[in-house]
This record gives sequence, C-alpha cells and structure tokens, in this order.
Amino acid sequence: MSILVTGGAGYIGSHTVKYLQHKGEDVVVVDNLQSGHRSSVDVESFYKADIRDRDSMDRIFQKHAVKEVVHFAANSIVGESMKDPYSYYHNNVYGTLCLLDSMKKNGVYNIVFSSSAAVYGEPDRIPIVESAKTIPTNAYGETKLVIENMMKWFEVAHGIKHVSLRYFNAAGAEGSIGEDHSPETHLIPILLQKLLGQREKVFLFGDDYETEDGTCIRDYVHVQDLSAAHYLSINYLRNTGKSDIFNLGNGRGYSVKEVLKSVERVTKATIDHEVKDRRVGDPDVLIASSEKAKSVLGWNPEFGDIEKIIGDAWTWHRKNPNGYKD
Repeated sequence: MSILVTGGAGYIGSHTVKYLQHKGEDVVVVDNLQSGHRSSVDVESFYKADIRDRDSMDRIFQKHAVKEVVHFAANSIVGESMKDPYSYYHNNVYGTLCLLDSMKKNGVYNIVFSSSAAVYGEPDRIPIVESAKTIPTNAYGETKLVIENMMKWFEVAHGIKHVSLRYFNAAGAEGSIGEDHSPETHLIPILLQKLLGQREKVFLFGDDYETEDGTCIRDYVHVQDLSAAHYLSINYLRNTGKSDIFNLGNGRGYSVKEVLKSVERVTKATIDHEVKDRRVGDPDVLIASSEKAKSVLGWNPEFGDIEKIIGDAWTWHRKNPNGYKD
C-alpha cells in the first residue's frame, strides 16, 4: 500500500516525502512541476502529472494501490491570488474536486490536506484556535476554506475522512532540500537572497499595522515540524477514522522587523531595506494555538526557535545559492 503525495516536489511537500520515507512508508509523488523541483525528491515512483488530469490520476491510483493521500498541490501566493483568482480557484478548488472524485472512484478514504492560517482572515483573538471564525481576506485563503468545506461533504456522501492542517508561516530547511520559489515571496529567503547578492533591494510591506513596531506579525514553524505533523495525521486517520482540523504553529509571533534583526544576528550582516505600502489581504497578526494538535495528534514541535529556523535556511541557501539545478 502506498501514500500518494500531490505537490510532493514543492517546498513542504518534498520535506514531508523525505520524512515519510524515513518512517518506512512507500511514497508515490505527483507534481506538475509548475513550482516544484524534481531534484528535491528521491523517489522511484514520481509522476509529472496534474491532479486535474483524471485519467492519469486514475492510472496512478490503480497501479500503486494507493491507501492514503497527502495533498499539497496548489497555487499559494497571496498577492497573486488577489490578481488572478481564476487560476487559484481552478488549480486549488477544481483540482481538489478532481482529486476527491478520483479517490472516491478508486476506494481511497483518507486524505491529509495542506490548509492555511489564511482561512482565518483578521482574527478576533490571539492566539487563534481552530473554532475561530473563518473569514479570509484573500482569494488564496478562500480557496483553502472552500476545499475544507468540500471535504466535509465528501465525507458525508462518500465516507472520505480528512485532516486539515492549518499551518502558519513555514520556514527553514533540512539537509539537502530547502525553499526555492520563483518568484520568491517569503520573508526569510528574500532576506537571505539579499545577503547572497541576488536582490538589489529588500522591501518591507507596510509599517502601519496595529503592532508595536508597525510591521505585521507572523508565527513561524519549521518545515521539519510540519513534516512530522503530516505523518502523525496519517496515523491518526488510520487509528481513529475521524476527520478533524488542526493548527500548526509555535504560538510565538515575530514582526517583520524582528525577523530581519534575527537574520542579521544569525548571518552577522546588515540588510538594507525599504518600506513600501502594505499588500492587500495581509492581516495584522497571525499567531497559532496548537494545543489541539499537541493533545490529539501528539505533535511536539522540536525546532521552534526563530534563529534555529533561520540558521537552517541560511545553511541551505549558502550551499544552494541558485536553488535547485532543475
């Protein structure tokens, strides 16, 4: 029996694939390589395919006797989603609809879904618990919420169980794999690219947020800890057969300026930067309560220190200044 990982050549996907292999799982990866990197995964069963291609997906399900799905495949840039919602709904929502239909057709009843803190929008209370209201402020977050609701009704109709993992800001790296997006929109790798001479300027978007230093605050979680959570979620579904939703974060927020200062401490360098207007759809503060994941899944994040997260990312970027060769 195999675990099918969609979007498995992406940033979080590739780390999770490696973690699952370490745990002795048989992993099949599907990725259309729109933003993923083939060299980021060392698997025998890799398919360059799109989850919207139902015939290809049916063949893969049948060939490998897939038992569970871990679903990462998605467009994931907040700002881009506000300019091109069609692509986000087509890839994220319609793509997942096709995937769920293939699961139903092929008798696969467990899925772990890569959701996002973006489903919450502007929270009423910090830290955010899973029962908080979900009113996304951007199209990306809305697509994730639509998918969560869609999975609920596929469970009612077809018995497909799901775990939705609403993670906050993924960061860090592990060994030979790391973060390589084009374009890069995440704060930590952008700052590191500046230090590597790959960016002329670094922009901080907004200094008028309702926070102590005026820049928005985010909860950063190490990609290795996220990988562990996906494995725990698979076992949770295997053992309980119950659907649920879990936040994944460290419960500690860092402002953009605090992250910049942390990068400067880790790298012992100064980063010149310029402040621009805030981006549409960015909430002031997003900090997770992950107590539910800890108590129910047994998740115990090991790499919560921001300088550990930055240090691991810096190690990978220095060794791979141009990202993956492919």
